Amino acid sequence: MRILRKYTNRRLYDTSRSCYVTLEDVKQLVLSGEQFQVQDSKTGNDLTRNILLQIISEQEAEGHGTLLTNQVLQQLIRFYGDSMQGMMSQYLEQSIATFLEHQDRIREQMQTMMGAANPLTMMNRFADQNMAVWSMFAPQSSEDARSGEDGSAASGGNDEPEAGAAAEKAADGAAPKE
Repeated sequence: MRILRKYTNRRLYDTSRSCYVTLEDVKQLVLSGEQFQVQDSKTGNDLTRNILLQIISEQEAEGHGTLLTNQVLQQLIRFYGDSMQGMMSQYLEQSIATFLEHQDRIREQMQTMMGAANPLTMMNRFADQNMAVWSMFAPQSSEDARSGEDGSAASGGNDEPEAGAAAEKAADGAAPKE
């Protein structure tokens, strides 16, 4: 475990790297999943929680999108001293752990929901549905039209009018003139 010492001048000292660190450095430790503890340099008391709360407070103040709205904070304050305080702590820990376990699936669901609410996506869906309906009412399918254009139809359909016209010409030529 990495030990950080907090001095009276409010600076944090990383004992494993022998250098001073900032709250941003501590945040990076959290993001990388590295285990650490912040200790008071004089008393040795564990100050990790205080430092983590300070990092959260700074994140909330910087406007990175608030996780802890005023309503959530008020509800949390109401749980302090309540008989359910211990249960609430466990519930929050388990809820966040479950959320992290299912994070990818939750992301996919959110993207699907956001995509459904996107007007452009909705317009594309409507256009696709309309095209499907119009194609049901079209007199011939697009494959029939293409086979008639290049003259590659095997039989029936498009060859009949041409055969009928040729037969009429032949009949006209063979018929006796009056």
